[in-house]
Amino acid sequence: MGGLVSAAAERNAEAILRVLMTHLPARGRVLEIASGSGQHAVTFATALPGIDWTPSDPSPDARTSIDAWRATASLPNLRPPVLLNAADQDTWPDPTFDAVVCINMVHISPWSSTLGLMAGAARVLANPGGLLALYGPYIEADVPLAVSNAAFDESLKSRDPAWGLRDRDEVVARARAHGLYLTRRVAMPANNIMLLFRRV
Repeated sequence: MGGLVSAAAERNAEAILRVLMTHLPARGRVLEIASGSGQHAVTFATALPGIDWTPSDPSPDARTSIDAWRATASLPNLRPPVLLNAADQDTWPDPTFDAVVCINMVHISPWSSTLGLMAGAARVLANPGGLLALYGPYIEADVPLAVSNAAFDESLKSRDPAWGLRDRDEVVARARAHGLYLTRRVAMPANNIMLLFRRV
């Protein structure tokens, strides 16, 4: 049985990979939060053979899909998916990672998931310089909100009032409270951005 296919993952994988290749170490361990279909995990593990990539997701269907993609790719550096709910600290793994990557979760989850993401990332990024990389659309005080992002925000909130685009500065402040400091904002295609934080 094949894995699920996400059109968004197909579209944005290469652009995200270019940023990761610039900022990840040549060798190390990465924990991916909310891995979804598993397409990103395969793409990144293929392109970054020195990186030990651990995908995760709270959804059994997503983990099944990740396993299917993983079986097809047969990559030595792509680990089995783990059950991880960002909002539940008890589900976070104990090992130390060099980076945590989270793509398109912050706006498609309750705010408690973002709070849990910051707390969990700070714990597993035990070494100074550890990277937290976030990707997705945000509301930014100094950047006009694109019409498409405004419509997307309304659509998300109609599906679940706890969802929606988050204020970038509020996300940055929550990260800082856990010792994760924003070092770079990268403009991405389709009105998305990447926010790169470093552990101090």
